[in-house]
Amino acid sequence: MTERYVWDLQEVDETQLAVVGGKGAHLGGLSRIEGIRVPGGFCVTTDAFQRIMAEAPSLDDRLDQLSRLNPDDREAIRTLSAEIRRTIEGIAIPGDLAAAITRALAQLGEQAACAVRSSATAEDLPTASFAGQQDTYLNVVGPTAILQHVSRCWASLFTERAVTYRQRNGIDHRTVHMAVVVQRMVFPHAAGILFTADPVTGNRKVATVDAGFGLGEALVSGLVNPDVFKVRHGEVVAKAIAAKQRAVHALPTGGTQEVAIDPQRQEQPALTDAQAVRLVRLGRRIEAHFGRPQDIEWCLVDGGFQIVQSRPITTLFPIPETGDQENHVYVSVGHGQMMTDPMKPLGLSMWQLTAMVPMHTAGGRLFVDVTRRLASPASRAGLLDVIGRGDPLIRDALESVLDRDDFVPSLPDAGPGGPPAGGASAPIETDPAIVTELIERNQVSIAALERDIRTKTGPALFDFLLEAFEEHKRVLSDPLSMQAIMAGMEATWWLNDTLREWLDEKNAADTLTLSAPDNVTSEMGLALLDVADVIRPHSEVVAFLQGVEDEGFLDELAKLTGGTEARDAIEAYLDRYGMRCVGEIDITRPRWRERPTTLVPVILDNVRNFEPGAAERRFEQGRQKAQKKGQDVLSRLRALPDGDRKADEAKRMIDRVRTFIGYREYPKYGIVSRYFLYKQALLEEAERLVQAGVLPEKEDIFYLTFQELHDVVRSHQVDGRLIQQRKDAFRSYHALTPPRVLTSDGEAVTGAYRRDDVPAGALIGLPVSAGTVEGRARVILDIAEADLEAGDILVTTFTDPSWSPLFVGIAGLVTEVGGQMTHGAVIAREYGLPAVVGVEQATRLIRDGQRIRVHGTDGYVEILP
Repeated sequence: MTERYVWDLQEVDETQLAVVGGKGAHLGGLSRIEGIRVPGGFCVTTDAFQRIMAEAPSLDDRLDQLSRLNPDDREAIRTLSAEIRRTIEGIAIPGDLAAAITRALAQLGEQAACAVRSSATAEDLPTASFAGQQDTYLNVVGPTAILQHVSRCWASLFTERAVTYRQRNGIDHRTVHMAVVVQRMVFPHAAGILFTADPVTGNRKVATVDAGFGLGEALVSGLVNPDVFKVRHGEVVAKAIAAKQRAVHALPTGGTQEVAIDPQRQEQPALTDAQAVRLVRLGRRIEAHFGRPQDIEWCLVDGGFQIVQSRPITTLFPIPETGDQENHVYVSVGHGQMMTDPMKPLGLSMWQLTAMVPMHTAGGRLFVDVTRRLASPASRAGLLDVIGRGDPLIRDALESVLDRDDFVPSLPDAGPGGPPAGGASAPIETDPAIVTELIERNQVSIAALERDIRTKTGPALFDFLLEAFEEHKRVLSDPLSMQAIMAGMEATWWLNDTLREWLDEKNAADTLTLSAPDNVTSEMGLALLDVADVIRPHSEVVAFLQGVEDEGFLDELAKLTGGTEARDAIEAYLDRYGMRCVGEIDITRPRWRERPTTLVPVILDNVRNFEPGAAERRFEQGRQKAQKKGQDVLSRLRALPDGDRKADEAKRMIDRVRTFIGYREYPKYGIVSRYFLYKQALLEEAERLVQAGVLPEKEDIFYLTFQELHDVVRSHQVDGRLIQQRKDAFRSYHALTPPRVLTSDGEAVTGAYRRDDVPAGALIGLPVSAGTVEGRARVILDIAEADLEAGDILVTTFTDPSWSPLFVGIAGLVTEVGGQMTHGAVIAREYGLPAVVGVEQATRLIRDGQRIRVHGTDGYVEILP
């Protein structure tokens, strides 16, 4: 079949992405929708681009060079991509190709003014919009100028920005080709952008229209502020009319220029309300055609709308699928579990199968539907109370949804049926033997799992695992375990609330919980200090560890002086804690046992920053500080009216919190211990599938749900395309920020801290561990990149238990996610670190190396000059 270099827009649709690129395919699709007008034109296909690329053999070497560059080496990328662009623009367009373009142009009218627009094959895709990365030229007149601008569009595939984007997203430059769209130019009275979902809140029922006079370039380039109309259910519900001082107009000879707008017109709206509503109606038709919210460029010409582009809005957070039309309110699970990164499908489904409540997925994250509990006044109060203690921003977001009278239905209170959510459970005795017994029960159950799972393979393994999940849930929901956790938390709340009232002291429990016994997570941080003690005397081992990159390094250690002891110490640590890792609720994440190099930077920091015996000293200092604080509180209480009674009550609560608060961390340790056993069994199964030629690689199972993997093991057949789609989707989810609260309208509801007791310019958060500290901020997003000095303050998005080895070496903690009882808060209190959590965008607003002051008692962070 001979190459066809030119297609009329009317001939193409979304299926021809590879031939006409994203923009061309979308414009072709748009022109087929009833009632949608698209300016006429044609596409110069990717065949033409590939032919041009073949005309210059030197391009091959340069593309090889380009793919080897680091995405951060901006200078090298700038130089090389400019060379590639110059080469492409310098290639003479072969006669037959030029003739095909000129013939198509004659159909539009040879001297017609045109828009010449790049259309890359990796543009305007559902998972990556690439918006604005290649070039558009407006009001180009005459065949010579058009051919020159087609060349420029081809070259624009290699702008510095487009090249960097592809490098960062792992897209091979050779797999992306460039088509060019040539369209008849329209000269609009007004133009702008229509988002069929609110791009800020994500609400799918609210459309936003940005409008200005003249060509849309004035808005896209940021030259003017647009008029903004918000349209919901066919009416304008809000609008802001801007003073539009400038516009971009087309020149009769070609090209465009900025012009000043007559002062009388500047304040006039660019559209009437009726026009905005009519435009949104067209937008809803386009959205229905493409099956997802759209970002649409429009022009108003002679009173009618023409559509010049439509692409998916890729920044919206997806909505959990329910299959009904009811209103739903979802709360993020990740914010409670300290893991807001996306999870792979196997990770999501395993958590769903082992969780105590039903969970929904969207954007690679988990959500709980709280609509029914919000609808009934009795359960609503309990839910808001528990959530508010954990994360005030979630509580505030839920209250703002409840303030809209019509969104959450009001249900009558349910009849007697157990305590309301988060309500008080029956009290238990303050007896350390309870905690010992609970830990033993858990260990017995895990030992049985480890013994029994070894013999299971194939479909029998999956039947066994479904039973194991029931045991997993039984252990988690053990009433005694729940009572022990609640006893520790309620005693903490009592101490904080009551001592504030009696002694006017904030967060007293933070000091009273220092070095509490039986806390498996804080023990894990201290135990790594003991590992450093073994390694520190052996300079050869320390030097070796500084250069470690390969996961097999433990075997190499034995060849060095002191290496056997070092290896045994690390191995013993991994035997106890090797099932942990960052993001551990996702079973697919590599565990420390699978990737021990993760721990090496932390061990080396400990070797450098601590003296021998630090773990024991730290624990003992904390214990004595807590004891002294307890004595101080009790003696001050006894001096008050009715002081003996108050002191007795406080003493009872201090004993209670010391007995139970450490156990708060144990159930998660139990879950993760089980997860590691499940994972090892499933990976052995995956290895068998690879051996049988069913899967190319073991890790492919991470992109299947548990049930799908079960089916693959039974049938020995797998849908390779499904796995590839899931990989692409997972990659795209990293760009999304999961909301704390999400509605079925797609609205991401953000809460606020309603506080006026904070200095201007400070970053507000939640006080979770008392004290004030100043120091150097270390913004660390990956534990393996940690490089901490004594006195540093750790700033990160979230910390789960796997971060606690870092806590022993820092002076304070700031996180974007967290609450009073999340792991980072509990461990910060155990170690006596001032900590503020739930600080929105902390890792963006605080720069690495800046000096900051953390107010752990009052819940804010100051950035110091």
